[in-house]
Amino acid sequence: MTQFKLLGRIGLFVLALLWPGLAAAADYAAGEMAMGSDDAKVTVIEYASMTCPHCAAFHADTFKKLKAKYVDTGKVRFVFREFPFDNLALRASMLARCSGEDSYFAMVDVLFSQQRAWSRAADPMAALETIGRLGGIDKQRFDACMTDQSLMDLVVQSRMTGASEFQVESTPSFIINGERISGNQALSEFEAAIDKHLQ
Repeated sequence: MTQFKLLGRIGLFVLALLWPGLAAAADYAAGEMAMGSDDAKVTVIEYASMTCPHCAAFHADTFKKLKAKYVDTGKVRFVFREFPFDNLALRASMLARCSGEDSYFAMVDVLFSQQRAWSRAADPMAALETIGRLGGIDKQRFDACMTDQSLMDLVVQSRMTGASEFQVESTPSFIINGERISGNQALSEFEAAIDKHLQ
């Protein structure tokens, strides 16, 4: 896939990543990646692998509805945790972290929406580098990101914690106030699990 075709597909997602100052940040996003109110009654934790097609399908459809109904209204705090199943998923997660805290979720959106393109490319790392470059991450920073052992350890630890603390074995997996739901379920499944905590 050419850079120009990839750019055309990414569209408006890139604008958030190109905002002045964001791409210049030197440090990766190291904390808990979350959106929504800290005072929300319900916390939804997603464990996802960036190369998982079911995760991409969830973010393309159900997540948007869940976010509009619960996260944007202050009812749910949504936490995204990496659970890489392979080296390429690990590298994609690292790239999202290297985009910075303010651009993290925008980069996750790009990676999921373009998953088929970069994960199946003849040279997936070059495809990831192109996505990074379009998001303001130059080659030097990309190379530094991909060889950052501390960052790699952080992402790997996320998977290890999910497996040991919540017995996560597949992605996507969700922990809703301590209750685990596995798979890209319909919105109604999430509504049932969330609404009982809002009464």
